[in-house]
Amino acid sequence: MTSTALGPQYREEVLRDLGATEFDVLVVGGGIVGTGAALDAISRGLSVALVEARDWAAGTSSRSSKLVHGGLRYLEQRDFGLVREALRERGLLLRQLAPHLVRPVRFLYPLRSRMWERAYVSAGVTLYDTMGGARSLPRHRQLTRRGALREAPALRGDALVGAIQYYDAQVDDARYTMMVARTAAEYGARVATRTEVTGFLREGERVTGARVVDLETGWETDVRARRVVCATGVWTDGAQAMTGSRATFSVQASKGVHLVVPRDRIRMDTGLITRTERSVLFVIPWGRHWLVGTTDTPWDRGPDEPVADHFDIDYLLEQANAVLRVPLTRADVEGVYAGLRPLLSGEVEDTARLSREHAVAEPVPGLVVVTGGKFTTYRVMAKDAVDVVAEGLDDAVPESVTARLPILGAIGFEVLWNERRRLAARSGLHVARVEHLLRRYGSCATEVLALVADDPALGAPVPGAEDYLCAEAVYAVTHEGALHLEDILARRLRVSIEAWDGGAAAAARVAELVAPHLGWGAEEIADEVKRYVLQVRAERAGGPAIAEPPVAEPPVPAA
Repeated sequence: MTSTALGPQYREEVLRDLGATEFDVLVVGGGIVGTGAALDAISRGLSVALVEARDWAAGTSSRSSKLVHGGLRYLEQRDFGLVREALRERGLLLRQLAPHLVRPVRFLYPLRSRMWERAYVSAGVTLYDTMGGARSLPRHRQLTRRGALREAPALRGDALVGAIQYYDAQVDDARYTMMVARTAAEYGARVATRTEVTGFLREGERVTGARVVDLETGWETDVRARRVVCATGVWTDGAQAMTGSRATFSVQASKGVHLVVPRDRIRMDTGLITRTERSVLFVIPWGRHWLVGTTDTPWDRGPDEPVADHFDIDYLLEQANAVLRVPLTRADVEGVYAGLRPLLSGEVEDTARLSREHAVAEPVPGLVVVTGGKFTTYRVMAKDAVDVVAEGLDDAVPESVTARLPILGAIGFEVLWNERRRLAARSGLHVARVEHLLRRYGSCATEVLALVADDPALGAPVPGAEDYLCAEAVYAVTHEGALHLEDILARRLRVSIEAWDGGAAAAARVAELVAPHLGWGAEEIADEVKRYVLQVRAERAGGPAIAEPPVAEPPVPAA
């Protein structure tokens, strides 16, 4: 199978088109909601442009708990509508839309009281099993204390009297967002990263487009559109301010921090969820690692690059160690990442109690703003935003079809999965490597394997990031729209959160691999490597005591 490649040539064509076309819809923001809105609109027959100031999922959409879930704790808050909606979306993603990217994950919920707690939690989990199409996953099961410790020997014996095990689902949030953008492009949307909106175009009081600057070259153009959709998450207040009008609603950012620790450091065959004083703590399986999170604290500083501090790290370690037999220490922390949730402002100061529901409004004619919500319900948010767009257009716009529209890589995935041993034999790769590719690219894995067939050296692991193949770094540029080392190592390959050094050791080799495709010479390679390593240092400056990666020497470019 072949797909629309978001390589440098595609981007040049898009930039030419932006200033030469009036689109039905211009979407501002390349997170999961913005890419979802672009896909929804293009699949209804509208012409669409999508611009993103940084990279796909560079903000909140790459820094979540990596879960597709209904939100078990929202049942306790009696937010039944939100849970039902999220569980319905979870079922769609697992069964129809993205079986190659979304997969089941088990969780253990430890019980601390012998009688009432089991009955109380069981009632909630039974509801969770049956609401909104949740039957796509196995039902929960009751465990004795001995049975729970068999599943999770890492738990302290005095931390539970029994447990309940249930299922949710997991996703690589950054890859999923990028694949939604690629799916929109596959159907004709014109999508581009590193393109920043600096102001809105007006005809009287109506917004008729936006002034866009290409951050790679400084080139500017006016992009005209019949409607503009603003899906900028925690940047929503700033985007609304550019209209010069009173904001319809405001966003309260909430910081969520996650730790990454080695898989062998916590002996469990299941994920873990446990109640804390403020919220819940997740211990989530992630390849050869665990994700431990999350915090939920107000963030009043700017939305750019939130950083985990020592208090965040200590809090998460303390909460995890309350139930672990062998405590985690700072020395166990491989990586840390922090993200901001765009919550709708309310009257309560505690962000853990703010609603995870979303809102759509048209603060000025021609501009539709969508914000709030959660990753799992992105498709509904996108649909609601395009519904408002459709109401303001003179033409009859069809209903949303995205509930039946598979994400790129889904069609043919199951067939290729069944053929994975033959694929491995033909490619010369181990079957485990082919399985890794299929879980990350779906049927598009054949395009990655084609790179290896053309250049067998690309079938080697990336030095310093051995879980990934060199072909994946190249594919990130030729097909997935990566323009910088950060795009590749932080969001396409996830090395920045998985490697002890944040991917510093891999930076030089990856830069060499992609240099011919991005037109980099020796100076550009050295600049990219230095910039990336300094960024890793800056992100970890306020976090755990992890050894600083050295600034790499400028590599010698490949001949």
